[in-house]
Amino acid sequence: MGGNPATTQEAPLPKRVQELALSGDEPPARFIRKDYINDDGAAIVDAVSYSVPVVDLRRLSSSSSSLNDKEEEMEKLRSALSSWGLFQVVNHGITSSFLDEIRDVTKGFFDLPMEEKQKYAREKQSSSTSSGEAYGTDDIISEDQIINWSDRMYLLILPRDQRRLEIWPEKPHAFRETLNEYVIKTSLVAELVLEAIANTLDLEENYFMNQLEDQTLAFARFNYYPPCSKPNLVYGLKPHTDGSMITIVLQDREVEGLQVLKDQKWIKIPINPHALLVNLGDQMEIMSNGIFKSSMHRVMTNSEKARISIAAFYSLPFENEVEPADALINGSRPRLYRRVKVKDYLEIFNQRYLQGKRAIDYVEA
Repeated sequence: MGGNPATTQEAPLPKRVQELALSGDEPPARFIRKDYINDDGAAIVDAVSYSVPVVDLRRLSSSSSSLNDKEEEMEKLRSALSSWGLFQVVNHGITSSFLDEIRDVTKGFFDLPMEEKQKYAREKQSSSTSSGEAYGTDDIISEDQIINWSDRMYLLILPRDQRRLEIWPEKPHAFRETLNEYVIKTSLVAELVLEAIANTLDLEENYFMNQLEDQTLAFARFNYYPPCSKPNLVYGLKPHTDGSMITIVLQDREVEGLQVLKDQKWIKIPINPHALLVNLGDQMEIMSNGIFKSSMHRVMTNSEKARISIAAFYSLPFENEVEPADALINGSRPRLYRRVKVKDYLEIFNQRYLQGKRAIDYVEA
């Protein structure tokens, strides 16, 4: 959901959106959606309610599940991956009380005084040697770029020995401990999900885990979407796919905002406070040779309530190459994507994300 290593020019960072929102004024021009006004001057109404797929991870992965239960759940997963590129996962093994803990420390961080949050801020935009970690807003690379109505804390969480703990917030006091536990728990979920996806593609169950070589690259993005006096004018996050293999998202427990593009309609993702949302990223689209597609999604704001979310992006290591699985290339389905180094792809991804473009087109065969 936006946020990968980038190559951008160095420039002063924009004012925090959380500060701008306090005035209650209309958002500045740099935040206004270009697609807001149509020819007759009316606002575009483009979000509809829908039922999104829900997958029971316990039925899918438990040794105690019957064969019929597993096959039924596997078919639900296959359908979700083929037609949506995302699904809500329940019975994932993480307690609702702990999900509330990670939400609470996230909200607690953004509720801190600005001078405290600024201790973890970047002084300049990302460079080719920086992942864009720390507190701030998305980089600005052009004068006509539309800026998201959101602030974020962005941290590398895996591998553990590459964490920059000096930019892991010390306040709220439970932030570091809670995040570390969240990484452990969601990593187990990611492993089970990747094994299940491999099974749906008739690959060896450990195919994707073997690609990771015990060197999973993962980032966490803590998002804060302040209220906006004119919510239909702005994006919390502009439409995009993710550059990851999979992304695990914990939504706000009360406030909606996430939407996915399906059949040329923007579908609201409903709130399920006990569920995790799994998005397929571009790396998975490449590795599946286009059988499964990364989901195009966006975040909208509202005029009354702030919204938070936590996205964990699971990726192949920087120095690995990503390409379609050999078993998924044949005479009836030729190779759709060429091989590319992950580090190179993620840099291209971030540049194109900031430009409002898809990166995966760059690696088509």
